[in-house]
Amino acid sequence: MSTPGTPRLVLVQGDITEQDVDAVVNAANSSLLGGGGVDGAIHRRGGPEILAECRRLRASHYGAGLAVGRAVATTAGRLPARHVIHTVGPRWSATEDRSDLLASCYRESLKIADQLQARSVAFPAISTGIYRWPLEDGARIAVRTVRAAPPGSVREVRFVVFDERARAAFATYLD
Repeated sequence: MSTPGTPRLVLVQGDITEQDVDAVVNAANSSLLGGGGVDGAIHRRGGPEILAECRRLRASHYGAGLAVGRAVATTAGRLPARHVIHTVGPRWSATEDRSDLLASCYRESLKIADQLQARSVAFPAISTGIYRWPLEDGARIAVRTVRAAPPGSVREVRFVVFDERARAAFATYLD
């Protein structure tokens, strides 16, 4: 349940590249040039327009790549969304607490969404794939961070997860 001025949080089990929203968040790598998992799927489905815009960003403001915890927007190319917000999640570490960096991915993505006047945003479970962040902890950080974000243009946040295990993890924190 949401209060006035805060976005409605929705859980979807499915394909993030099929979400008809104003902005889809990409769990990108720092190169911004595509990769595996969600990043590869977004680049493949979105087409060459996304990669071309990412190359322009690398040639200008992000020559060294996008820093962990930061976010930047591009076109969504052929996706049903209008924009892609690329954010670089941290790799999980058993010896160093990087929770603030993961939370920053969600906060920074929402700031970019607000700048774009996006009303709906779809998030993947950032860092819980190849970067090995424990799924339950990643879900907790994602939901807590989005709920704590200051009010902005976003009226709906979708957490789009791939499988039943991820759906159950997010459902625990959304209920």
